[in-house]
Amino acid sequence: MSVDDKLKLVASSVVQALFSSNAVSAPISSFDLLTRVIASSPPPAAGSPPTRRLRLTDLSHFERILESLSENWEHGRIKVSREEADGELTVMDVQLGSTREGPSTLPQSSPIRRKRKRVVDEDDDSAADRAEEDETPERPEAWKPPPSTLESLSKTLKEVYNLMQQSTAKGRLLAEQFRSLTGSFEPICPHITKDECARARRENHPDSRSLPAICDRIHFRPLIRPHTDPGLGHCSYLNTCYSEPTYAQSPSIPPLPSHRQMHYGAQGQGPVSLPSGLGAGGRGKEKAPCRYLHFEVDWDVNDGQGLAEQRQVAKRRPYRLPIGLGPEGRETTPLPPQWINCDLRRFDYSVLGKFHVIMADPPWDIHMSLPYGTMTDDEMRAMPIPTLQDEGLLFLWVTGRAMEVGRECMRHWGYTRVDEVVWVKTNQLQRVIRTGRTGHWLNHTKEHMLVGVKTVTDEHGNLKFPKWVNRGLDTDVIVSEVRETSRKPDEVYGMIERMCPGGRKIEIFGRKHNTRPGWLTLGNQLGADQIYEEDLRERIKARSVAFLAI
Repeated sequence: MSVDDKLKLVASSVVQALFSSNAVSAPISSFDLLTRVIASSPPPAAGSPPTRRLRLTDLSHFERILESLSENWEHGRIKVSREEADGELTVMDVQLGSTREGPSTLPQSSPIRRKRKRVVDEDDDSAADRAEEDETPERPEAWKPPPSTLESLSKTLKEVYNLMQQSTAKGRLLAEQFRSLTGSFEPICPHITKDECARARRENHPDSRSLPAICDRIHFRPLIRPHTDPGLGHCSYLNTCYSEPTYAQSPSIPPLPSHRQMHYGAQGQGPVSLPSGLGAGGRGKEKAPCRYLHFEVDWDVNDGQGLAEQRQVAKRRPYRLPIGLGPEGRETTPLPPQWINCDLRRFDYSVLGKFHVIMADPPWDIHMSLPYGTMTDDEMRAMPIPTLQDEGLLFLWVTGRAMEVGRECMRHWGYTRVDEVVWVKTNQLQRVIRTGRTGHWLNHTKEHMLVGVKTVTDEHGNLKFPKWVNRGLDTDVIVSEVRETSRKPDEVYGMIERMCPGGRKIEIFGRKHNTRPGWLTLGNQLGADQIYEEDLRERIKARSVAFLAI
């Protein structure tokens, strides 16, 4: 038996066990099913030679196994569907139990009923004309598995289910109206490497000769170094691993202790230090490099050649939904990015004026070793956030124990929490991170952003919401890649700017990568101040003169 046949046999038995025990249910993506198959695969027996097992890098191979099982599976029937847009394979339905006709369809516990031998009466005149019946088995009806959830639905309910899976007209119009125009988003090929992409395209389109060898999406190549062991699979941190040069070169990450040399400037200068641990996931004694697989972008000028015409979208005048224009009631051109470098615990916030939106990513004390300084709970409560707003929105990032402390601070500052945004973190290959660097009990794969409004009530004690806020445009989940330490996804800015077009916005505890047009950023790692608001510049200058005169 070949290695591929063994892998197919293992995958078939494990998939059957997972669905029969209700450990998984359809529909489920091929990647999610592969992770469950890997986790549920039995370990090799003691003393037996090592056998080839499925790994995360075998996603395309696993999808080919699922497609072959959809044609013929001894344990039942599998329905799979592949998306035309991104090529992702999804297991839509699974029916356990054999579906072939004949005796083999009977359960092993069902005995075959046989006819009794007819007893012929010699005195019966008609018995002479009757042939003695042989003992023949009676073949019952073939056993059929119970219908699945989708198949048990009526035709009307199936149509309703299909409609529910489609996006609404309003959602499509909003997506078109607010789609990114910067081109910063680049879709990633689900097959990861060019070789796997080319192999999948040959198998899916064997007769097409005009089709390019690979798709026009981003691909990666594995980095094989002398210490790399490909058998270990992907590093959980990939390009954010502490031993990766790309991590050390980031300007937003403080250096490791051994990097803090005299005249130390940009990251990456001096000898590269390698943290301890097989995966180099934490700091500490710097011993060994990471032995897991890492990747880099695999691109050259000929990639996607011939597909540019397919990517072009016909230009047409989009239909614009009537979205509110924000506090000022008109479209305005945002000012260039502004920032003030200061000690946030001692800064005089009264010179800043009032803001419609406040976003903060505080250095909470979550009782863990972090690569930056933290503030105590009392210092956070003493922050003069209420002086920055008379009416508006507060977006507060929290994690770990800060989820409770953040809610307490919101109430203390005079805000009412009205919603919460969840950021699901993905890695370099757009897979969900399974080994976070925070969390006392479970590895954190997400962060939360509390959404609050300044508590202003009417004469009846009811909470008054700002009339200029656009509600119901976005969802409360952001799926985005992890980058440098404490760097939040760019998508959150677009979400906030759609909720509040125009107006004054401030981000507290920001870094250089947080600066953005239309925002004022406060932090202690921003460099020389940059201010474009004339009145704000005058207030800060007057405050500095008064401070020097004391």
